[in-house]
Amino acid sequence: MKAMVLAAGLGTRLQPLTDNRPKALVEIGGRTLLEIALARLSSFGIREAIINVHHLAGMIVDYLKAHDNFGMRVDISHEDLLLDTGGGLKKAAYFFMQNSPSSDEPFLLHNVDVISTIDLRRMVQFHADHRALATLAVQERPTSRYLLFDDQLQLCGRKAGRDAESELVRRSSQTTALAFSGIHVISPRLFSLMTEEGVFSIITPYLRLAARGEKILAFRSDEYQWRDLGRLEDVMQADQDARQLLSARTKQN
Repeated sequence: MKAMVLAAGLGTRLQPLTDNRPKALVEIGGRTLLEIALARLSSFGIREAIINVHHLAGMIVDYLKAHDNFGMRVDISHEDLLLDTGGGLKKAAYFFMQNSPSSDEPFLLHNVDVISTIDLRRMVQFHADHRALATLAVQERPTSRYLLFDDQLQLCGRKAGRDAESELVRRSSQTTALAFSGIHVISPRLFSLMTEEGVFSIITPYLRLAARGEKILAFRSDEYQWRDLGRLEDVMQADQDARQLLSARTKQN
């Protein structure tokens, strides 16, 4: 199984930490976000990954080389222009189509600034069991942007906030508003259905394809720990928590 780590963002909300390094190399408890993401993917048996880069891209390339790609086969997708999540994935499509034993084998898409205990193996199995086109890890928690799912866990719309008007692409008598966690399992068939070009969010084709009846499903991950490290205060708190945990473990030993 292969994976893509989305790491091309400018990380403007993490300034000044990202003034002289890319977001992927911001550290939590002495480990970079990129190392944490790759180690987590590796722990689930993933040995091949592609990483999209833009801001201070050379630093990421040098970092991976210095660490022997953390024991994985790693490709780099350079984005001269930031392509957003959908455009970035589409540019990297070649990676998932080459040397694949099966064109139906799903892959993981993972934000670099997300850390969690979500059981990726269970998520992949859920995706396979339901023969989904894409499966999105979601939770019931406050967010500024919600995805809407019906009682069959199928994507049917979105809305900007809890009190905002719903934008529905599929009829549903009742919807549940859930927060997306930045982790996807995707079937390669998606690439042939992505008519969007250039810069676009992956949510755009998800909604368009859901309207056509494609299975874009929710994987409920409420029981797992999850953290978004896209803001400076979140990174500082996570770093403090990680160091306190490390200190406690050291004292125990």
